[in-house]
Amino acid sequence: MAHTGNNGPKKIGVIGVVHETNTFAPGTTGLDSFAGDWIQGKEAFLERYTGTKTSMGGVIDAAATLGLELLPGLYTQATPSGMVTDEAFDAIANGMADSVQPEIDGLVVILHGAMVAVSYPDAEGEILRRLRTKLGSSLPIAVTLDLHANISGTMVALSNIIVAYDTYPHVDIYDRAVEATGMLKRRLDGEIEPVQKLIHTRMLVAPQAMLTDAGAMKELMDLAFELEKSPGILNISVAGGFPYSDVADAGMTFVVTADKDIAAAEQCAERLRAAAWERRERFLVRQTGPAEAVERAVRHPEGPVILTESSDNVGGGSPADSTTLLPHLLAASKKSLIVLCDPEAVRMAAKLGIGGELSCSVGGKTDDKHGEPVPITGTVRTLFDGNYRHVGAYMTGQHARMGLTAVVQCGSVTVMLTEKRVAPWDPGHVRSVGLDPESFQIIVVKSALAWKTAFGDVAKLAIDVDTPGCCTANLHRFQFEALYRPIYPLDELG
Repeated sequence: MAHTGNNGPKKIGVIGVVHETNTFAPGTTGLDSFAGDWIQGKEAFLERYTGTKTSMGGVIDAAATLGLELLPGLYTQATPSGMVTDEAFDAIANGMADSVQPEIDGLVVILHGAMVAVSYPDAEGEILRRLRTKLGSSLPIAVTLDLHANISGTMVALSNIIVAYDTYPHVDIYDRAVEATGMLKRRLDGEIEPVQKLIHTRMLVAPQAMLTDAGAMKELMDLAFELEKSPGILNISVAGGFPYSDVADAGMTFVVTADKDIAAAEQCAERLRAAAWERRERFLVRQTGPAEAVERAVRHPEGPVILTESSDNVGGGSPADSTTLLPHLLAASKKSLIVLCDPEAVRMAAKLGIGGELSCSVGGKTDDKHGEPVPITGTVRTLFDGNYRHVGAYMTGQHARMGLTAVVQCGSVTVMLTEKRVAPWDPGHVRSVGLDPESFQIIVVKSALAWKTAFGDVAKLAIDVDTPGCCTANLHRFQFEALYRPIYPLDELG
């Protein structure tokens, strides 16, 4: 399959699919969920992603800098959600393989690492298998992954280079794509012969414990960065894993890529596994109950106080309609903001128009894990189409689509209702509707840690709140069926 001509620049393809699958989330994810970001062909790919600080933008810029001819194929993505249907998966996986141009010398594949389809628990492994069936075993393939990837042996065996994000919140997505493309170029030029070692920690870690600029996770990243300086080591990827995908390979892993020297890669991997195990108890998450959290936020002398409702983390596949905190906010009589995904309530607000009085029940309509609908009465202050671009540090330039959005003022509480789920990763999440985060005493965010790229610079205090939901940090609340056992902290391990 590889291009064998000697004239002109080397040619690389780029394809990808990014979906973080929460197998505990309600419903399944069909092909329509990917429709908003179904980018096919060179012209569409370059138009959408040139100048953006995304993985795709990183590959575009790196290819230009390195003198590579870029031949994009299919790229698509969807907001984290439930299990991907087989119909959607086959359309995506086969579409990616079919879109690869026959003349390429190498390929960059942009993946998440925690995608799960109904019949394919290791969805990314299956994608790579289909690519290898078409491309053969000799074509160099570089893969970018999320820090929350559940990395399987198949993914490692069928790729030559794996580069995962080093940060959470993920502010280095662009940089890691540049790095992966650079390593691929070196492989094509014969400068390096990458070999990879995967090692599993047998630890299941909640995302709330994966902040990379403090605590135990930072210490692991610092060790990885130090080990990367060792002779022959090309890259070390620390993948915290995604515990809400009930698959055999879920959990924290490390992939060490070395130049020919598998023994050196194994040595580094073992050091990282030992370091992670030493810190295992520090990866346990401690949270505050809803009533106490709101009480503390009310008493705090300065706002905004961020209440992180990580159990309803949009970035982890939750429905974004948990109402557990809303009654506490309504009773607190402090200037507060909460965002809920409720298409039905949005349509009612739109029908009333700006200035209309909305009386209805909001939230808690997706399943029985995220509270009951809560009655509200308030004035419709804003109606908005929900489209904005990221302007903050996370995926700068990326499009965001909340769908029809309504801002309803319910006394001291501002309830922002959206038609679609959008994670609060960018200041535009609330500024796009004319809201100033600094004007609130309390802001509820449906996020674990990535909210920091939107509100971290204005937050005076952050409280991680223990509420029920499909992204709860209390992993004992889930009934795992496919997960490899034993694993810490669900089981006793020596």
